[in-house]
Formats: sequence, structure tokens, C-alpha cells
Amino acid sequence: MAFEPLVERHSTALHGYLARRAPTAADDLLSEVWLRAFGGRSVFDPARGTPRAWLFGVARHVLAAHWRGAEPAGFPGPEPVADPWQAVDRRLDAMAVAPLIREALAELPAVERELLLLVIWEQLTPAEAALVVGVPQGTARSRLHRARARLRGALNAAPLAARTGELA
Repeated sequence: MAFEPLVERHSTALHGYLARRAPTAADDLLSEVWLRAFGGRSVFDPARGTPRAWLFGVARHVLAAHWRGAEPAGFPGPEPVADPWQAVDRRLDAMAVAPLIREALAELPAVERELLLLVIWEQLTPAEAALVVGVPQGTARSRLHRARARLRGALNAAPLAARTGELA
């Protein structure tokens, strides 16, 4: 497997994955992902999945090792960012429901949450996400369905003011 094209093609997506979960350590973690991936490149089996899914699996293991070494903080929250003016309205709408989404995500079983975030945030296919977390594809699809239903139920059960961002 040619390694340099993998780095060029997947670094941005992997960094995003790490930055959403460990914002202050993402650069260091990405370096560790590439070190481990390069060292383990001989075990990559194209019959088991895509290089992208394999790399996200490596990133997941690096992140887990990082969290084991860090103080437990639960599900990571967003890092504050400066918004460009044209996106302020969209951000305000999203911020109104963000606490509800974060709470609903935190209540999901860890594997369901990880599958959902891999598919939504990282744009992996359900089959790729299944490889990353190490479950069969059918199991991943049913857990994704269950996670989406729980998230939808939590948002639908929230008071209208919370969903629309209106003050109570």
C-alpha cells in the first residue's frame, strides 16, 4: 500500500474526527495515528474494508488510549469557535438544540454513539463504521437505527421553546 497518498487523502478527515473529540490534542493524536498506521501497514487487509475505514479504526484506538490516559470527562463538548457573520443565524439555531443533542448523545450506549458520529460527522458508510468499531454490518445498521430513533425521540420530547431556541 502506497502510504503518502493515504496521508494526503485522509489527514483532513482524520484530524476533524480527532478535533471533535479531543480538540486540544488533535494535532498530537493525528501524528500518533500516522505513526501507528505506518507501523501497522503490513496488517491492512483490503478484503476486510477500505483504507479509510482502517485509518478511522486506528484513530479510534489512538483516541481511546488518549482518553484512558486523561482524566475522565465524559462525552467531549464543542470547543468555542469564532463564527463568521454569514453563519451566525445557523449557529444560533444549532446552539439552541445543541444541549439537547449533546444530552441525548451522552445517554446512548458508547457503541451506538460512536457509530452514529462516524456516519454523521465523519461521513463513513455504515459498513465502514462497523469495521471501525468492530461489529458486524447488520449489527451496526440496527444500532444506528436505534440510535437515530432515540435521538429523534429525545428531540421530539423536548419542549418546543428548547427546540426553537425561544426563551421560556
